[in-house]
Amino acid sequence: MKPLVYFLFLISGFYGTAQMDCILGVGGRDNETITKVFELTEEQKEDLKNWSAELKIRNDIFKERAEYLMKQNEDSSPEVLIEVSKKYQSFIDSMAKNVHMMDKRLLESFTQTQYDRYLKLCNQMTLRPIYVNRSVDEN
Repeated sequence: MKPLVYFLFLISGFYGTAQMDCILGVGGRDNETITKVFELTEEQKEDLKNWSAELKIRNDIFKERAEYLMKQNEDSSPEVLIEVSKKYQSFIDSMAKNVHMMDKRLLESFTQTQYDRYLKLCNQMTLRPIYVNRSVDEN
């Protein structure tokens, strides 16, 4: 059991360092806050709702895989747990990429004013913002 606890501690450390990005948290508990802070339009609210549902489906698959992986390897040796940790970390990384992808989708729908507000908040929290191409295509 001690190797399992050690393994989970290591995984939580890896996940904690990934929080340097300034994520909005689409699909989390903060959708209402996102809506209020950035004064989303009705279309943006609908997109946020849909992307949140998509994110839940995508990440539920990885959560189930991770749970199954842990259940299958509860009593494994430390050597096996090291290999399992690599697979588990890949699931966590995939979930983080999904969050980043959904946040980027929402940011791409932002007006310049909304995006400027996002940049200001990220800078105040000394977090790295997710940059989206804000240039106008003149073609």
